[in-house]
Amino acid sequence: MNAEQFEEMGPIDYIVIEWPNQQPTGEVAPMILDLHDRGIIRILDIAFIAKGEDGSVGMLSLDDLGDGSFALFEGASSGLLGQDEIDDAASVLEPGTSAAVLVWENHWAAPVATALRRSGGQLVASGRIPVQAILGALEAAEATTQVTE
Repeated sequence: MNAEQFEEMGPIDYIVIEWPNQQPTGEVAPMILDLHDRGIIRILDIAFIAKGEDGSVGMLSLDDLGDGSFALFEGASSGLLGQDEIDDAASVLEPGTSAAVLVWENHWAAPVATALRRSGGQLVASGRIPVQAILGALEAAEATTQVTE
C-alpha cells in the first residue's frame, strides 16, 4: 500500500485473541469474513501464534488450525503486522495458549476519516470500553439503586 491509499482509509484497529490450552475452533472466522464481505471492515493482516508452557513462541500456519475455517484468511498480509508486533502480542499471552492477531480497517468509517483529514482534522485520542467494565458499572449502579430504595 502506498501513502495515497492510506489517505483514503478508515481507522485501523488490531486485536489479540487468546485461547487457553487449545487452538481456535474457527467458529468466529465466518463472522469476521462476513464483516469483511459486507464492507464494514477490511482485513489487513492476520497471524496465529502459540506460546508454549516454557514461554517459547511460535507461529501457527493456517494448516495447523484444525477444521480449515481459517483458510479463508490465506494471504491476508498488508505488511503492517511485523515481527515486533508479533513479539508484543506474545508478551501478553499466558503460557500454554494460542492466539490470533488481527489488523483491520474500519472501512465503514473511511469517508468520514478522509473528510476529516482533508479538512485538517486529526484524531488525537481513541479508546475502547471493555464490555466487562460496562457490566461492572451497571451492576454497581443497580446495587446502589437497590440500597437507596
